[in-house]
Amino acid sequence: MLEERYYLLSDFITGLADAMDLVSPILMGHHKRVACMATALGGELGLSDKERATLATAALLHDNGALSLHERLEGLHFDFDFLPPGVSDHTYMGYVLLRRFDVFSEVAPIVRYHHLWWERAAESCPEDELALKANLLHLADRVDVLIDRQEDILRQVPTIRERIERESGRMFAPNLVEVFQAVSRKESFWLDVVSPYLSWSIDESLAGWDCRLSIEELLALSKVFSTIIDCRSRFTATHSAGVAAVAETLAGLCGFSPLECSAVRLAGYLHDLGKLAVPAEILEKPDKLTAAEFAVIRSHTYHTYRVLERISGLDEVTEWASFHHERLNGAGYPFRHCGDRLSTGSRILAVADVASAVTEKRPYRAGMPPEKAMAVLNSMAEGGVLEHTIVALVKENFDEVDRARANAQSTALQEFESYAEPTVEFQVD
Repeated sequence: MLEERYYLLSDFITGLADAMDLVSPILMGHHKRVACMATALGGELGLSDKERATLATAALLHDNGALSLHERLEGLHFDFDFLPPGVSDHTYMGYVLLRRFDVFSEVAPIVRYHHLWWERAAESCPEDELALKANLLHLADRVDVLIDRQEDILRQVPTIRERIERESGRMFAPNLVEVFQAVSRKESFWLDVVSPYLSWSIDESLAGWDCRLSIEELLALSKVFSTIIDCRSRFTATHSAGVAAVAETLAGLCGFSPLECSAVRLAGYLHDLGKLAVPAEILEKPDKLTAAEFAVIRSHTYHTYRVLERISGLDEVTEWASFHHERLNGAGYPFRHCGDRLSTGSRILAVADVASAVTEKRPYRAGMPPEKAMAVLNSMAEGGVLEHTIVALVKENFDEVDRARANAQSTALQEFESYAEPTVEFQVD
């Protein structure tokens, strides 16, 4: 029986940052390095602990709106310029996604303007303080782009310092360049950035914002995360919402308590978190995947597990979310667990994932009708793949289960489409 718990927001933020960086070896650790530098600069600038924690959060999440590997790699060019932030770029998409959660009200605007060059800040950013914080994040982001991780960091310092100095008044605010030049004289600044202990430094920075979430608040946050996951591909833009709704419905039918049902829904929202490590080009491929591409897909549940396992108090949800491709006969992945290792919650998520996948509409095919969908589920149950008692619950309550999926996905689709199109709010603010 689950008990009411509270969860640290910082655990989820660092986990999501790690997951986003998995999309390419070139990007590994990028968000954390940027956060380390941004908070160091913020400290020199005299920002409060809360402001530095907010800045660290913006740094850890600043590329959440970059939906493809191409977008992420494009941003690695030092002088890449978005001009004023527009509705089609990843800065605005990241802003739209983050502002859905009230606790990110100060973070989202920093993300929105973090690629804005200083010479255009006055005409494009509504507040001087916001412009300065966003430009500070931009400076830290650009410094990380200049670092060659194959070379000794201290040997690179003079070249990087000179490059940043040249951009004073153009890309970066002159006073921020002065702050950077002061901080970057310290060897410790650079050694912290490439340190194997970087995560400890990030945790210390986030401690200035000790935000604890209830399970209901965590559900709201997980919807933001699932949107970030699913919006990377139009093929799966509503999938997590459907799995969450089906899983919660089945949990109720299995006799789970209201708190446990909420936890199962949370697992549904987070079950594909590891797909952030899968390039959108693979997720969106309408044709049959190659063996190499399918190998990449199979890694996503492993990454879901490794990201979630570090979050204190989330043990059950971590297993339920991460084991949805494990099978009772041991033929699943990535851990090859057998039936006796799979809890009822994990079995529910496995059924919910398949039930949602076969009944939801995809751009390349229609959803299966009830008879065909149940034939697939029954075949998997008879083959020792899925839990037959849970599949039986789907059959006995098919209309209720499918209605929950359809309603959840309809809402998620409306939200996705609102992100994909220019908004009146952007045009007038």
